[in-house]
Amino acid sequence: LFKDCYYVGMTNYLLQALVLALAANTLMFLLAFKYKTDKLTDASYAVTFIILAIYGYSQTTVNMASFVLFAVITLWAFRIGTFLVIRIWRTGKDNRFDKMRNNFWSFGQFWVLQAVTVWVVLIPSLLAFSHKTLVLSWVSYIGVAIWGFGLAVEATADWQKFMFSGDSSNKGKWIETGLWRYSRHPNYLGEIMVWSGVYLVALPSLTGLQTAIGLVSPLYIAGLLLFVSGVPLLEKSADKRWGRDKNYHDYKRRTSQLLILPNKK
Repeated sequence: LFKDCYYVGMTNYLLQALVLALAANTLMFLLAFKYKTDKLTDASYAVTFIILAIYGYSQTTVNMASFVLFAVITLWAFRIGTFLVIRIWRTGKDNRFDKMRNNFWSFGQFWVLQAVTVWVVLIPSLLAFSHKTLVLSWVSYIGVAIWGFGLAVEATADWQKFMFSGDSSNKGKWIETGLWRYSRHPNYLGEIMVWSGVYLVALPSLTGLQTAIGLVSPLYIAGLLLFVSGVPLLEKSADKRWGRDKNYHDYKRRTSQLLILPNKK
């Protein structure tokens, strides 16, 4: 009976987190749709992570382990949120939303998907926060190291592309400098490493079943970026734009798609 009550309580806790993510995104969606702005849209992803991290953190005892888990989530969210705000203020709009910005239902579906995505990615962290006391171990420290390296890669790649795109002399060109010389999508590599690291930080606090359930986070973000909305869409767009350029094909041939590796000869 106690075990049944535990699982019911756990389910309710996760559902409450999902409802919170959906509620926050619904509010932000209504504002973004009313004012036809992308400035709120691009920042909302990070804001949702922070909201759920605060919710989870409030459920557990504050100790070093819970603070570290909370910190790796919120530091990443603050970094990505700040970058997205700076980028959207420079560009004025996000072209991804051009075909849906004025359609209530199409635009709304994006926000629902965003809320669900944040919730899924945070499942291992939310499960860890559900325990009265979190634990740190050598696995957690490895996780922090992977998270830190991934954050550095993602931040560096984002900034290099941002600066490249802001230089008028690069208009119409693809980036193949900095980290982009060794990977066609180094920012996505960093993102995958970040959430793999967060999973490892949470891992010592999880039970056996939770360990398996929590794997959905790194697997989901990797699958989304590699096979759905990340790499495939950008590769298709780039091929359409520069597909007739021999130099572009040379860049693709010699440069790793994701991992940062020496160029092929």
